[in-house]
Amino acid sequence: MDFALTETQMMFQQAAADFARQEVDPVAIKLENAKEFPWELTQKMAALGFMGLVIPEQYGGAGADYLSYLLVEGEMAKTSISLSMTLGAQNSLVALPIMGFASEEQKQKYLPIIASGEKLGCFALTEPNAGSDPAGMATTAVKKGDKWVINGTKIYITNGSVAKIAVVWARTGTRSDGKPLISAFIVDRDVSPFKTGTVEDKMGVHASPTTELIFEDCAVPAENMLGKEGDGFKVALLTLNTGRLSVATQSIGLATAAYDRAKKFARERKQFGKPLTEFQGISFKLADMITDLNAARMLTYRAVWLKEMKGLSDPEFISVAAQAKLFASEMASRVTSDAVQIHGGYGYMKDYRVEEFFRAARLMEIVEGTSEIQRLTISTWELKQ
Repeated sequence: MDFALTETQMMFQQAAADFARQEVDPVAIKLENAKEFPWELTQKMAALGFMGLVIPEQYGGAGADYLSYLLVEGEMAKTSISLSMTLGAQNSLVALPIMGFASEEQKQKYLPIIASGEKLGCFALTEPNAGSDPAGMATTAVKKGDKWVINGTKIYITNGSVAKIAVVWARTGTRSDGKPLISAFIVDRDVSPFKTGTVEDKMGVHASPTTELIFEDCAVPAENMLGKEGDGFKVALLTLNTGRLSVATQSIGLATAAYDRAKKFARERKQFGKPLTEFQGISFKLADMITDLNAARMLTYRAVWLKEMKGLSDPEFISVAAQAKLFASEMASRVTSDAVQIHGGYGYMKDYRVEEFFRAARLMEIVEGTSEIQRLTISTWELKQ
């Protein structure tokens, strides 16, 4: 395997690093404290092509490969996990399922407005009684003439309050084995209105709103079904399998930021007449942190390689993607915790930002499938070998 990045990949990564340093870093703390969605920065990301990185050029996107997208997302996560979440929702959770399952007419209609950032998107799967178990879904879609009428509530939807395009899952019937028939729909809020319910008050990642969405007799044109009736599980699983690499990358990005701050602080901070780096208790922590980071990065890159070589449905890719997400997210919790510890009392203060990354890291072990779900996915594959 060649670990060298291509010239194009390095170009995307550098563009993201420059944008993060020049535009985001000076206001990052203010954004989190304000708990407001950063519209201006989001539109600037769109102007750079970041909102449609994975979308082919023929639909107005950047036509980047998946690793280029992850590199951009990782750079954003070093400065603002909230903006990286918006980037991930647009590219990974909305654009990818449309690219993979939509008709040509649907692609031409929706991908350009997603790529341009004209409309933001969200992934509406989770419900009060359907998180790790989507079969417990209660939202329904009933066919009435040339429309599907959706009723139900979704929760914990990233950017739900600002999104205009939602990929929504609902029960459309019952299979012969008695299990629910789940289908996916592209819902344009301007055409088929739905409501924003509770905007959650979260532990962290404050500039990315997490909300409840309420569908009350939401009439969606029949041609907006994504794929065939009953394809919902397939659409969700393939999207989540790929999205796990997005979460792994965000975990690596925020953990890298915490590590860099901890290393800088340890070099500058003196106790008992010498820098903290001269104490083994600190230098060994830093050694473990960078080893963890590099291990997570290599595991994620291998999963990307398997995706390109074998495809999204390949069982080995699915297992390694779950491994990457599991290891990287738990790594981020370890690294950010150690970063706080190295800073001592300073680490508990917001100005140093390591406490912010510590709080954000905790989310990574939950989104796109909890650590327990990742272990279930991995063990299911391994025990078949």
